[in-house]
Amino acid sequence: METSLELDVLIYPDEVRIATPDSIRQWELETASQVSIPTVRLFVALYPYNPAAMSPNYDTAAEELPFVPGQIIKVLGDKDCDGFYHGESGGLSGYVPSNMVDEIPVDDEYLKHLLMQQGFLPVDHLSLEDAGMSLTPLSDVESIPDNAVVRRMVALFDYDPWENSPNVDNEVELGFCSGDIIYVLGDIDQDGFYYGDLQGRRGLVPSNFLQPLPWD
Repeated sequence: METSLELDVLIYPDEVRIATPDSIRQWELETASQVSIPTVRLFVALYPYNPAAMSPNYDTAAEELPFVPGQIIKVLGDKDCDGFYHGESGGLSGYVPSNMVDEIPVDDEYLKHLLMQQGFLPVDHLSLEDAGMSLTPLSDVESIPDNAVVRRMVALFDYDPWENSPNVDNEVELGFCSGDIIYVLGDIDQDGFYYGDLQGRRGLVPSNFLQPLPWD
């Protein structure tokens, strides 16, 4: 009486291997590393867009995403041959005309999260005190809420906390050079400092050394 033995095998370009639990796990890791995961990109709407009235594609207008200026849109992948991205915003998804939006140049995943929570970019650059907004105490600056407003600023001068800071606890401040782009998180505090992010480094930054930088 003949008996048969069934074996699982892994087929590689140059060989066939008998599958073991360890080799299967290794194969899954190697395969997963080769899978291309689309990068999430954030865009801001430059103009209002009502697909029903403005779309050049009358038959597919219902598949497009409406938006208003300043609205932040999450995009996966590149634009298609018709010049449309596929995006999500405000719980809706659809096609987005690329000539109506502009990409937000931010790579940090935490900043992306804050911007998506925020939903919109600030429409003006008035000082917070002039606008009557509340100030954040220095002691609370490390607790950045998910709905914190993210602003992009450029450094006007070099800043070394050890040499330039008026504060005793300057170790919580962020040093930077003229021309650096800093993302400030939340509101200005009572001492005139923002909480900022510079390429993943975070700390307090003096507002009088910075100037608002438009997102476009």
